[in-house]
Amino acid sequence: MRVTSISSALFTGNRERLRAMLRPNSVVVANSNDLLPNNADALNVLHQNSDLFYLTGVNQEQSMLLLYPDSQEERFREILFIRESSELLTTWEGHKLTKEKAKAISGVARVEWLTDFPGIFHRVMCECDHVYLNSNEHKRAVVEVETRESRFVQQTLEKYPLHSYQRLARLMHQLRVVKSDLEIGQIRQSCDLTGKGFRRLLKFVKPGVNETEIEAELAHEFIRAGGQFAYPPIIASGPNNNVLHYNENDQPCAAGGLVLLDVAACQSYYNSDLTRTIPISGKYTQRQKQVYNAVLRVFRAGTAMLKPGKFIKDWQRDAEELMQEELLKLGLLKSSEVKKQDPASPLLKRYFMHGLGHPIGLDVHDVGLTTQPMQAGWVMTCEPGIYIKEEGFGIRLENTILVGPDGPIDLMADIPIEAGEIEALMK
Repeated sequence: MRVTSISSALFTGNRERLRAMLRPNSVVVANSNDLLPNNADALNVLHQNSDLFYLTGVNQEQSMLLLYPDSQEERFREILFIRESSELLTTWEGHKLTKEKAKAISGVARVEWLTDFPGIFHRVMCECDHVYLNSNEHKRAVVEVETRESRFVQQTLEKYPLHSYQRLARLMHQLRVVKSDLEIGQIRQSCDLTGKGFRRLLKFVKPGVNETEIEAELAHEFIRAGGQFAYPPIIASGPNNNVLHYNENDQPCAAGGLVLLDVAACQSYYNSDLTRTIPISGKYTQRQKQVYNAVLRVFRAGTAMLKPGKFIKDWQRDAEELMQEELLKLGLLKSSEVKKQDPASPLLKRYFMHGLGHPIGLDVHDVGLTTQPMQAGWVMTCEPGIYIKEEGFGIRLENTILVGPDGPIDLMADIPIEAGEIEALMK
């Protein structure tokens, strides 16, 4: 991941907020992610652990952060450990962080080589009472690969079994879900780049273009600006509209059909998320526009509901009530059937089967205590959709929205979404 310059004030402030949440006489340790193996002797490019990046801004493997705010000695209160480079390592892998560069990026005054960690860690463990260790506690995570973090947790528990251990993830979820002004600025940059990519496509998409070519146009726009795809792009034409996580992206776009574009940019680890569904021939059919406008109305209403104090479960329920009315108007549901439906399995799920949105930030499906009410500073997606397999098409719309103190702020408000505007730009 390429990382452009971010003020170290962001990471210094994040550490300050974390320190305020700790129990007295506590130590915190956060680890980088591993370089994951590919095949043969190949390794994948590092995607940094989001919590470590949030606290330090360091984008390098084999990095660790140690916090011990209540240490009697100031030099043990905050230490960043990085991999020591060598002439051989520089020849094969290129530049590694110097101590001075790591200090400048992170705002951490004391930076040491990773080889010094065991001795320093043993000393502070002999002095502290509580230890915060990290793990991946995302509700949708499927953890099958042992991480650097999990290895460290296991080793620490074996060596120091009598300490009081606490969950760092619980605190990080509370911190990360509320974005600072600096973070919102980073997300805005990703949203702006996404908008440039989408406008490029409005001039490019036409009958006969392959989904692969559309992906290439976006890659050109994102990569030349120092960004990348926030997630594997979904470029789904024709019946593929109805596959929620379609990513083959290898089919020709047929005249008269739609192409669903769930594609967005990421810059410096801060993500955006956008979905548009556009007419391949440049103009929606009457039925396509009818369904499109139904989705757009639910999108507008769902966005308006993103306010402090709203619970996600209530937000979803209210949007589903609106969607049910739209599906009745479209003739996809019948009132008589709706009256008899099982409340635990509503009929609208045939056509709108996923969540209305999710937190977004350093991760596309960002962490957060989503059983608590929304707060100002949350950044959410709003992404209703209607998928009609029997008619051979589906439509989804999505923007990245900031929950402001007085209501929602659409960070993608300048990206075309009205059907007429999209048609005009595609001419």
